Amino acid sequence: MVPTDGDRVAPRPASTDVARLAGVSQKTVSRVMRGEPHVRPEVREKVLRAARQLQYRPNAAARSLNSGRTGRIGVVALGARLYGPTTLLVAAEEAARRLDYATIVAHTDEDDGHALAGPIERLLEQGVDGLILPEDIDEGPLAVAVDVPVLTMGRFHSIAAPRRIEAAERADRSGYVATRHLIDLGHTEIRHVCGPNRWWAARDRADGWRSALTDAGLPVTDPVEGDWSCEGGYAAGLRLAEDTTMTGVFVANDEMAIGLIRALHERGLSVPDDVSVVAMDDIPAARFLNPALTTIVQDLDAMAAEGVALLVEEIASPTPTGRRIHLGEPTLAVRESTARPR
Repeated sequence: MVPTDGDRVAPRPASTDVARLAGVSQKTVSRVMRGEPHVRPEVREKVLRAARQLQYRPNAAARSLNSGRTGRIGVVALGARLYGPTTLLVAAEEAARRLDYATIVAHTDEDDGHALAGPIERLLEQGVDGLILPEDIDEGPLAVAVDVPVLTMGRFHSIAAPRRIEAAERADRSGYVATRHLIDLGHTEIRHVCGPNRWWAARDRADGWRSALTDAGLPVTDPVEGDWSCEGGYAAGLRLAEDTTMTGVFVANDEMAIGLIRALHERGLSVPDDVSVVAMDDIPAARFLNPALTTIVQDLDAMAAEGVALLVEEIASPTPTGRRIHLGEPTLAVRESTARPR
């Protein structure tokens, strides 16, 4: 609350007040509030501490007039009910807020034949400084002229943007690591429950599973397609329960794995005694299941934080070369749902 003097409202603190208290120039305060790079950490902390003490908030309208920027980032939420996209959405909003940017979310339905083009157009019409696209589905090239920096968390073959920040993590690598775990345990008949084939992430994870089997000289069968949900995993599990040679399954996400394990149990198959199951996402419930789920851990918070920081840098200081998010090797949380085949 802004301090008051009796019934008279005291003037809002200005950036000059923050500069005076922090012992820096007004220009430095502006650079910190815009989230610009190349400010020494100790200086940034002094400015932010002074701003908190004075309860200073930048005037968005004035900042827009001075900088030509709106202070808003648009986010397209595809499949927002799913754990991965939802977690990325929340993490991106928090990362943007820390850098003094607001987010505008445009939700879309993957069943729409043009799921991405409409929301992107709406966000650009509202005047955003940048775009975040967490997931992609295959709907052909997008007929959208994107003239602001774009952060893409997936492969996004369909969008052409001159200023693009890409996640360098290969989703196929996650599928490879998960499948390799089953191979190292001694499994030779390993099946796959994939996500909807329109999703590039589903294709990438299936490619990793296929590559791991091919490299090991093991047979590759057709994946069973699911829909990312527990119900889809349950239906896939009922089909796979008829496969008497199967000893291991890589499931493209944890929710489908939950449904699959339920179906196997109903058909008299024990996990992991009869069938080992490995999945991907490490949802909060994964370690509390019975059996606890072996799964690929995705550090979505770190991916979003690094990506948004690069996006804000690109908004403030455009570069002629592309920026990339470099993440390490996928991490596998080994729990109770995988074991050596008996």
